[in-house]
Amino acid sequence: MTNRPIGVFDSGYGGLTVLKELAKTLPQYDYLYLGDNARAPYGSRSFETVYQYTLECVKWLFDNNCSLVIVACNTASAKALRTIQQNDLPKIDSSKRVLGVIRPTAEVIGNYSPHKSIGVMGTEGTVRSESYLIEIKKFFPDVKIYQQACPMWVPLIENNEYDNQGADFFIKKYVDELLEQSTGIDAILLACTHYPLLVNKIEQFLPGGIKLISQGEMVANALKDYLNRHPEMDQNCSKGGEITLYTTDNTDDFDRHTSAFFGKVIKSKHVHI
Repeated sequence: MTNRPIGVFDSGYGGLTVLKELAKTLPQYDYLYLGDNARAPYGSRSFETVYQYTLECVKWLFDNNCSLVIVACNTASAKALRTIQQNDLPKIDSSKRVLGVIRPTAEVIGNYSPHKSIGVMGTEGTVRSESYLIEIKKFFPDVKIYQQACPMWVPLIENNEYDNQGADFFIKKYVDELLEQSTGIDAILLACTHYPLLVNKIEQFLPGGIKLISQGEMVANALKDYLNRHPEMDQNCSKGGEITLYTTDNTDDFDRHTSAFFGKVIKSKHVHI
């Protein structure tokens, strides 16, 4: 039987935080991960550039037998997903599907904030797009949302500097800037799949009583629900429990990062997009 994995795409390593939760929640499926590390970070790039890069990567996953692709990148979900869904999919193959991480997060995020006051920390691209402001208001119109761009966080992670003392300055800087916007924030969404690697550092600079929220579990639960509601898509996904990783950059460097997510190294393969 031909392997038909669920495709997972990210601009770099961050989507591995989503992949880990997908494999934990839905371990029976095959997964094919593509990290576009050679062109990361996406956060500061133009809408058109992010759209073009994302479309190229989605097409590559389609060409490698993925009928369903998860865009596990907030910047790509904010800047490219809707255009791909509405304009490109009908031309490529209307039976295929591309899902993002913003909608499933927005559908439940308000439940995490008793005082209806949420901070959103993301890349410059995600914040500028105002995607979370728009989507969260659809489901929780009474929630107040405060956004904070954190342009240095992804570069720190991609360059493996996030756990060093030098990273503390930029982590504290953006946390302080967010909290200065409101004293009522009681929940903070890490609206970038890279950011869960910074959780321990971020918590050092947060006052008590503020919940820090990562997206992986939300996205995994949303995918489980989606497959239950769409058995025709479920049938198009092979179930061998295999995880295959690809990167557009150096495989040795990528493999060193996988251990931070999975507790073990999963050997990756190089691909040129």
